[in-house]
Amino acid sequence: MKIKNILFIVLPSVMLVACNDSKSYNELLDEEDKAVNSFLANQRVELDIPVDTVFETGENAPYYRLDEEGNVYMQVLEAGDKDNKAEVGENIYFRYQRINLKEYATGADGDLGGNATSLTSSNFYFNDYSYTNSYNWGVGIQMPLYYLGVDCKVNILIKSQYGITDEMSVVMPCLYYDVTYYRPKI
Repeated sequence: MKIKNILFIVLPSVMLVACNDSKSYNELLDEEDKAVNSFLANQRVELDIPVDTVFETGENAPYYRLDEEGNVYMQVLEAGDKDNKAEVGENIYFRYQRINLKEYATGADGDLGGNATSLTSSNFYFNDYSYTNSYNWGVGIQMPLYYLGVDCKVNILIKSQYGITDEMSVVMPCLYYDVTYYRPKI
């Protein structure tokens, strides 16, 4: 009888463990690194930001690493006006498309949509994370505006820890492309 009771308790536990195919956080981070490296292997990459912050622009421009750990890379399509910089706390709107690089690396299109073709806009308050919008979008989406004018257009590769806060736990690196920033019309 005791053996039956033990089996009744242990067997379902063993079955749950055997059926659990979820990945550890470290495994997800390894997958993220592989997807990012796979994407960047087909791009020109500059590890340093130009000292004069004059970036090469256009569809063939390199991806510039924006942080020491390699969490954000930016390709400048249009640099915008250097005299048109965002100010701390300024409300900035942006339009974008994005793909999940993990899915893209497997040959899927990885399309996560965006708002580039819709009537809605997204926004954040530049370098002010006390606002929910700024916090939820993460730091990566704002990083180009430290170097470029608000009227710039970029592609940004953002690893999960610098991306949308709701997606950090699933470790999803994204490529935001054709990102355009602008101020609200008054």
